[in-house]
Amino acid sequence: MLLHILILIIGFIMLVKGADIFVDAASSLAKNFHLSPMFIALTIVAFGTSAPEFAVSISAMLSHSGEMVIGNVIGSNILNILLILGISGCVHSLNVKNATVKKELPITILISILFVVLMSDIFFASSTSNVLTRSDGIVILLFFTIFLYYLFSIMRNKKDEDSTEPPKYNILFSFIFTFLGIICLILGSKAVVSSASEIAKMIGISERIVALTIVALGTSLPELVTSVIATKKGEYDIAIGNVVGSNIFNIGIVIGIPLTIFGAISSISFSVIDLIMMLTSAILLFLFSFKTHKINRTEGIIFLILFLLYYGHMIITCF
Repeated sequence: MLLHILILIIGFIMLVKGADIFVDAASSLAKNFHLSPMFIALTIVAFGTSAPEFAVSISAMLSHSGEMVIGNVIGSNILNILLILGISGCVHSLNVKNATVKKELPITILISILFVVLMSDIFFASSTSNVLTRSDGIVILLFFTIFLYYLFSIMRNKKDEDSTEPPKYNILFSFIFTFLGIICLILGSKAVVSSASEIAKMIGISERIVALTIVALGTSLPELVTSVIATKKGEYDIAIGNVVGSNIFNIGIVIGIPLTIFGAISSISFSVIDLIMMLTSAILLFLFSFKTHKINRTEGIIFLILFLLYYGHMIITCF
């Protein structure tokens, strides 16, 4: 028990310190290359913090546990907005840039709708079961290329001319610390999930509750800590871009690549509430951002209340 508690503490330290290094390094990368921090957040930061979800999905597909892949993505996308931006918004109001409202958030909503339609064969194709096929994976990847094209257009045309502050690290150390930050985030989240699961089992908490709480939250820890640290440092583009980019990567990469490589996920069973909540959270983020170009404390609290209601409903229905 003491060993697992020690590992848990070390895991949290790695998460916090890794996020601290990661945010500074990502900001330095943007400044060194004169790129918008949002571009770095939508690419390196988003992909780095989505690494745990991707690892879980590949492992699940190899173990023929396709449902875990679906649940992993749906759960993470809900948590990213309701929990992570909810907490970040309570820490400090998040400024949302006009381009994010007009382009990135609509892309998030569209790829979420595409995902829901493709996996809802019973509703949209009069099928007897819900199946995600290799063809669906290819469609998702093709849609994801639109997002990639948008990212390259940002890199080509949009330079960061607002920042006059010099970068904290030079180019070499920016890359080194970005890599080290990602490693700390991944290892830290893995340590927290495994040790917390063992502690929960030792004190008699059921595996079902462990799966719904510790494991489900575990793969979102990198996004959570990174966004909160970024918010505290005033790097609001990184906080927002991390979540928006991660949600797009979760569907485009975490679902699209395993489906294309390994083939179909058949007989998918899911709760309509989960899909509604995933779409609702993305739409709410757009509406809140569209209105004031900010996610303020009130909106952060609304996200957290919805998160608690959703999670409470999910746990209750499991008994």
